[in-house]
Amino acid sequence: MQRTKPPWLKVKAPGGERYTWIKGQARELGLHTVCEEAHCPNIGECWSSGTATFMVMSDICTRGCKFCAVNTKRIGPPLDVNEPQKLGQTIAAMGLDYVVVTSVNRDDLDDQGANHFAECIFQIRKASPNTMVEVLIPDFQGRTDLVQRVIEAGPEVIAHNVETIKRLTPRVRDRRAGYDQSLSVLNSIKESNPDMATKSSIMVGLGETEAEVAEAMADLRAVGCDFLTVGQYLQPSKAHLKVAEFVTPEQFERYRELGEGLGFRYVASGPLVRSSYKAGEFFIRQHLKSKMAN
Repeated sequence: MQRTKPPWLKVKAPGGERYTWIKGQARELGLHTVCEEAHCPNIGECWSSGTATFMVMSDICTRGCKFCAVNTKRIGPPLDVNEPQKLGQTIAAMGLDYVVVTSVNRDDLDDQGANHFAECIFQIRKASPNTMVEVLIPDFQGRTDLVQRVIEAGPEVIAHNVETIKRLTPRVRDRRAGYDQSLSVLNSIKESNPDMATKSSIMVGLGETEAEVAEAMADLRAVGCDFLTVGQYLQPSKAHLKVAEFVTPEQFERYRELGEGLGFRYVASGPLVRSSYKAGEFFIRQHLKSKMAN
């Protein structure tokens, strides 16, 4: 097993005026970013260019996936009822035309946070009406009525990650998550609104084969998934799953070709690609603008 990160995974330390401003703004308003919580390697690049992914409903998750750096507890803190408004104000101040909002899992709440998600979308629209909104949602325990609340709030893109291939799901994700359940969530979005753009993400380097990744891609296309990201799993701490392999840039290019061959509208595939990835967001934004113009 290769334990030392290869050269293609080395990134610059974060810094710069824009990075400092976003970090200070998030601290001042008590907002959380998945960029920090998930130890994203692209934080410096994205924040310096004014792109950020906000994580709502606290920084405590009720699930314990073995790849994720977010803190876990059985019961999370009370929701901040002012968070949606603060989020909208921050996004307006940043002047973003595309933003990603994600969350922890909140299995302890009756609606698992679906209404909070919807209110966040509403407040972003109110404060910054020209901003396109992508939401990366949990599985809501497979409840389509809760997924429907997010759909009705009208984001441009709804993302939900399968995270890994089917065989590795029980080892990688919390026992309450499921490969088929995630596919069902994505399918329910398209069944409710065929025009809603959907997105998912796969981590590699956990012991999967190319054939298994291709199978997961085919499964995602079978439920109408439009956009896909493929990135390298990096171990957040010694308590998390170990990296089985550092996948080469050439193999990531192969995954991109496989995904495009299956009909995804866009595939972002690379060692540092994450589910919220600014290059992918740029393409999606241009795609949606073109679609609205027609």
